[in-house]
Amino acid sequence: MEKRIVAFDIGDKRIGVAASDPFNTFALPGTTYKRTKSAQADADALVKIAKEKDAGLIVCGLPYNFDGTESVQTEKTKKFVQLLQQRTDIPIVFEDERFTTMEAERDLIAGGVRRENRKQSIDSIAASYILEGYLNKKKGETT
Repeated sequence: MEKRIVAFDIGDKRIGVAASDPFNTFALPGTTYKRTKSAQADADALVKIAKEKDAGLIVCGLPYNFDGTESVQTEKTKKFVQLLQQRTDIPIVFEDERFTTMEAERDLIAGGVRRENRKQSIDSIAASYILEGYLNKKKGETT
């Protein structure tokens, strides 16, 4: 059995976590990590989460503008992922995360989740969409 793939939806306040099933066929939303004032502590916490989930790969969502150009958030994410990479030997790849948070919000609204409760799960659902995008691309490469 191969190692799982873990995905992170990295935001300024929260980081959504998702992991693949043991066979890396689908994505499961996990927890939402609340960021601290220390990027180093946050990076260490994510490495710990990845190791607990026995990850062989980490997929980080990379936020682009709707037109595909990079934004301030893209740069912040890249900088944080560099910090993360310095703390682990688990390979890290990026996956375009455009529209994932919007999709997650739309699905939560469709599911009748109240606005005040959406914040708790929106990031981990977005992370699962990021991972799903990666897994679908990987499946396309092997078929």
